[in-house]
Amino acid sequence: MAETLKARLLDSDRRGAVVDDLQLLVDAEVANKSGLSGGIVKTGYAAVKKVKPGIIPEAIDKMLDEFVEQLEPFWATFTTEAAGDFGTFLGTRPQEASEALLTVTDRRAERSNRAAITSVYGKLRPKARENVIEALPGLGAVIEKHARA
Repeated sequence: MAETLKARLLDSDRRGAVVDDLQLLVDAEVANKSGLSGGIVKTGYAAVKKVKPGIIPEAIDKMLDEFVEQLEPFWATFTTEAAGDFGTFLGTRPQEASEALLTVTDRRAERSNRAAITSVYGKLRPKARENVIEALPGLGAVIEKHARA
């Protein structure tokens, strides 16, 4: 039986590296945004980081368990039937994968007591699916890198 993502990514020896790589992915995805909607994403991201420096890795770390839980069924299917890489695999299921991941951030936003964070998330959420879909190949690469390490 293949080892679960939970066993691989949430291991205390790996978790910090996973969080670091996911933050680099988020930073790169935001930096690559363009146009009016890209400007909104960049502005919102900068605002969130300004409200609380260090919030991005902290948020990733806090949500990592839930993200891994949402990705686990995709990983299980990938490891038993897919060829290629996990990023491509996720990219062939864009709606399903993005919604699974967004359930985590939606739940967190609903429970947040920080008005500034909730406000920024509310403004960014309408385009969130599109942004997550664009990030799936990179996300898959980060996940696979650490799951296979």
